[in-house]
Amino acid sequence: MLDLIYAGGWLMVPIVLCSIIATAIVIERAWMLRRRRIMPENLVARIWQLHRDKSLSDATILEIRTGSPLGRMLAAGLINRHHSHEIMKEAINDAGRHVVAELERFLNTLGTIAAVAPLLGLLGTVLGMIDVFGVIMEAGVGNAGVLAGGISKALVTTAAGLSVAIPALLFHRFFDNRVGQLAIDMEEQALRLVEVLKGEREDGGELAS
Repeated sequence: MLDLIYAGGWLMVPIVLCSIIATAIVIERAWMLRRRRIMPENLVARIWQLHRDKSLSDATILEIRTGSPLGRMLAAGLINRHHSHEIMKEAINDAGRHVVAELERFLNTLGTIAAVAPLLGLLGTVLGMIDVFGVIMEAGVGNAGVLAGGISKALVTTAAGLSVAIPALLFHRFFDNRVGQLAIDMEEQALRLVEVLKGEREDGGELAS
């Protein structure tokens, strides 16, 4: 591995750094975007039960808010439960925008790495070919060893850049889709709870799902 890094020249340094950063982001997002962490099971049903038992105190709402991203959205609605349906929905939507922004944390960086890494590899290819043509101008085509060094530099950086960019792009798309689906599911549960609290919808056991 070190031999490949040395063969690629100084441009391998930013490519390797991109690889390390992308790996860290993928591990961090895979841990933070677990569905059970974002949307704890039976949270909405538990809130509905507390509401029916008239046990929704400020302390309970604060606990719900700090427990999960879904809880943060639901708490925004619960704080305004004595206001109109529209105000509750507006509070939930405002909180939802902040929650989604947090879920998308580092995804722009991952996307940037997916775009920049192949360009770094391409730059290494160009520099390597410049070295090759420089050798040809000075020593002709007879020095195969020197020519091979320039070509190797060009090929190694290109391969390294693509090796970083392809997984980064795949994980970026995967996490972006996951965030989108989680946002839809959280909004659905939050609005369902609002409708039940406001008496516009019967419970029917749906809140347990």
